[in-house]
Amino acid sequence: MASALLLSLLLMTLSSSSHAFSAPQPITSDLAIVGCGVLGTSLCKQLLSHPDFASRSITGITKSTGRHDAIREQVLGGENDDVGQRFQVLTMEDVLSQYNGHSFKDVVFCAPPSGFDDYPSAVKEAATQLWSGSDSGGSFVFTSSGGVYEGADGEVVNESSPTSDPETNPRSARMVNAEKEAIALGGCALRLAGLYTLERGAHNYWLEKCSETGIQGREDGIVNLLNYDDAASAALAALRVGPSVNSKHTYLISDGNPTTRRGICESALKNERYAQFTAVPPFVGKADGPRGKVYDGSKSNEALRWKPRYSSFDEFMTM
Repeated sequence: MASALLLSLLLMTLSSSSHAFSAPQPITSDLAIVGCGVLGTSLCKQLLSHPDFASRSITGITKSTGRHDAIREQVLGGENDDVGQRFQVLTMEDVLSQYNGHSFKDVVFCAPPSGFDDYPSAVKEAATQLWSGSDSGGSFVFTSSGGVYEGADGEVVNESSPTSDPETNPRSARMVNAEKEAIALGGCALRLAGLYTLERGAHNYWLEKCSETGIQGREDGIVNLLNYDDAASAALAALRVGPSVNSKHTYLISDGNPTTRRGICESALKNERYAQFTAVPPFVGKADGPRGKVYDGSKSNEALRWKPRYSSFDEFMTM
């Protein structure tokens, strides 16, 4: 009898110990990132390292397999196997065939319009074929552009400012109509300012390609900017607040410190990456041309509980 009691106590102890040191909870939901360029890969990387998404699996979705190895390297780098098991990159065709009947709780669509014949339809299909809908507690986040606003001569625009008429402005029509598809299905749209990294953006093109031909547009023309990593963190913030906050809403995302074409060049010249350039290229635009818009995304920042890491382009270039 004593032996039986001892065995019982031993089994209870082992059971308690096993519970205390059990493996992490299995992945319970999925998150899809459509488009794994600079923005998409930054977002995947941030999601994998964020504690709020530690139990989530992430699927990066591309049109082809051409950059899959590079994407895995950019996203995972030297991360351990546990993190690697939570990330995969597939083509849209593979996702639709392998996950037939399956939908993702959260979907971020950040693929650019250049890769699609019918961009609004591509956004709609991603939402209807991949996303389980806002009733599931997840979000559909579409990354749009602040270029959809019609203001052009120094006006301040915010989330509720009028956008260009798609009928008269074909350039913005794809974005405006894609936003409508996302919003109609319960998703949200992030209107992003001009994106940049150290080597990508207007500054790089102007300094490296326009030293002789000159820069089109007036030098005091207003430009609103946003670092790619900050754009990704804004998308992450939209996922964190969830559909109870973001569903059918539009947000305006920028660093909050508009600059000018000349200011962009002058800031870039402060960075050693552009040390070989000694002067700002000439400007060849008309002095009385449109000045551009000033973005005010303060309401969006508050709603998403987000702020940029880089408060200005000049700060980024002088870090």
